[in-house]
Amino acid sequence: MDVIISYAPELILLAFLAITFLQSGLDKVLDWKGNASWLKDHFSKSPLAGSVPLLLGIITMVELAAGALSLAGGVVLMGSGDKSLGIYACLTAALALLMLFFGQRMARDYEGARTLVVYLIPTVFLLVLLQA
Repeated sequence: MDVIISYAPELILLAFLAITFLQSGLDKVLDWKGNASWLKDHFSKSPLAGSVPLLLGIITMVELAAGALSLAGGVVLMGSGDKSLGIYACLTAALALLMLFFGQRMARDYEGARTLVVYLIPTVFLLVLLQA
């Protein structure tokens, strides 16, 4: 119980990332056609227009990895206090968010890009906590 209390902020943020990225990645897997269709339209006037299926596959894998690493990082942190898996989770989550941010900027969806910053802030904050 002391480990949970000692690492409460880190565990809450790892859970946040796990929920965010596992849900997003699984949504893409379970509704591939719907996501691909929406994204093709969203990026139709951007330089990424011809690469949507490939990029969707890449972002799906990165999101699922970020979610799985976040979940595993929380379990390991509770079990042993080792923060290294949590750090990898943060780095993978940050990569996913930067990829999504880049895409939104390329599509000139500035509101969508701005929304992603809301997720990037706690991710970077968690990275700082885990490295302390």
